[in-house]
Amino acid sequence: MTQSRGIRRRLAAGELEVLWARRQHGDTLSGIASALGTSLTSVYGVVARQGGIPPHPRTRSPRVLSLADREEISRSLAVGRSVRAIARTLGRAPSTISREIHRHAGRRPEAWMHYRAATADATAWRRARRPKRCLLARHAPLRRVVAEKLAAAWAPQQIAGWLVSAYPTDPAMRVSHEIIYRTLYVQARGVLKKQLVAHLRRQRTMRRARGAAQARPGGRAQIVAAVSISERPPTIEDRAVPGHWEGDLLAGAKNSHIATLVERRSRYVHLVKVQGKDTASVVSALIREVQRLPKGLMASLTWDRGMEMAQHQLFSVVTDVQVYFCDPRSPWQRGSNENTNGLLRQYFPHGTDLRPFTQRQLDNVAQQLNTRPRQTLGFKTPAAVLAATVAPIG
Repeated sequence: MTQSRGIRRRLAAGELEVLWARRQHGDTLSGIASALGTSLTSVYGVVARQGGIPPHPRTRSPRVLSLADREEISRSLAVGRSVRAIARTLGRAPSTISREIHRHAGRRPEAWMHYRAATADATAWRRARRPKRCLLARHAPLRRVVAEKLAAAWAPQQIAGWLVSAYPTDPAMRVSHEIIYRTLYVQARGVLKKQLVAHLRRQRTMRRARGAAQARPGGRAQIVAAVSISERPPTIEDRAVPGHWEGDLLAGAKNSHIATLVERRSRYVHLVKVQGKDTASVVSALIREVQRLPKGLMASLTWDRGMEMAQHQLFSVVTDVQVYFCDPRSPWQRGSNENTNGLLRQYFPHGTDLRPFTQRQLDNVAQQLNTRPRQTLGFKTPAAVLAATVAPIG
């Protein structure tokens, strides 16, 4: 059994393969360390250097000599065959075979006695480690644009999609979101400033493994006369028409909260300052917000089972907005709202006291989100999508 922490040691190639395979499967770093019989420090050091991103597997060009080729050279030298004879057998130029022998065994007459296939192959692999400069390191104009958008709190996916429409005739101004993430997180690259990671919506020091499990929220109390999401009409479900919203509370430090509202079709966001999490405070704040909207723009609201909406009947009577409630422990039924709350952590990180923020400041944050391109909208902005179907919101 190994300690959770300890002295860092270099992991062998086979151990590295196991490490990345287990991480992709969702294993914790401590679980991986235990499986490898090494310290947590050793595992963390490997993962941190790569920013949590598995390295690309190394491949060998078919043009270079393989281990099998080198074993044939070694056997042929042992029986006294000439360089030209070996070259004919392998289908290579004699100069290729000659350079291979001289590179790994020297130029002395008895070089054949010192040539070892396994050693030569390992040396060739080691010498082939010539890291290629990444795309953003080679392309300064592209790098400047990407850095500018990251500083403006754009996500890598948004940047990659926007570049296609912003530079339709310039294929050099293209980069995938994965390359942006790699350039940010992998220490060896160092092209984009590390400070730009702070502008990502999830301010992690390394990328999360795809298979990492997420805990589900706990149970909720019962709400009287709640209308289930299963009774929601199909026109709401398929996002065919605007006017149907999802809502939730974003939690901060010291029991502070912000109400978040997202229009399902356009992903347009409204943020609402609330004085407390009690149902009277939340419902009264939501009523005021709905009254700010153009008449008829909110026809329905889907909420989770939080008791802050216990007075949903009062809300519906005053606003003429039907409220639907998700099934217990089913946050994915408000997927647009859940995603938006993740985006908002870029502006309100966990542990932020939300009480000092004014409604004007919340409106400014909402405006930033509403004017950023969204991948799910074909890289259009929520404001543009909403404006195409309804009158602009004042």
